Amino acid sequence: MLGALLAFAALGAGPALAQERAPLELATFPRTVLQITHLDEHRAARKYVFEVWVADTAERAQQGLMFVSDLPETMGMVFPLTAPRVETMWMRNTYIELDILFIRADGRVAKIIERAHPLSEALLSSDTPVSAVLELKGGEAAKLGVRVGDTVSWKKPGQ
Repeated sequence: MLGALLAFAALGAGPALAQERAPLELATFPRTVLQITHLDEHRAARKYVFEVWVADTAERAQQGLMFVSDLPETMGMVFPLTAPRVETMWMRNTYIELDILFIRADGRVAKIIERAHPLSEALLSSDTPVSAVLELKGGEAAKLGVRVGDTVSWKKPGQ
């Protein structure tokens, strides 16, 4: 009986414990350099370089940039997906505005959600299959002129 009670208590407490778990330290996430290539109105290539954290595990992806109170303009987080799919994000426990770029398998930006609202639980969808998601400081995409169709590239950490 005690074993069953403990098992029941553990099942019932699972989500609550997961929510109470201390956030992962961003210093433990792998980092890499990411580049966005934008063709301006004269077809000249402009390249923007960011240092990004890589959310390469389910636990890291679930946390993302939650609990971050400031994000430098030259930094962000990339969420590589194991296979292209329609992806949804939200801003739960995210204290800052973010620009969310959904990236197709060919490296092209499929959709940009600018200045996603902090602390919102509204689902933000790619609407089309993508192979990665990039989060940047809110307003950065507009500031740089980044648009749908621009190219995003990065190397896996350690390569």
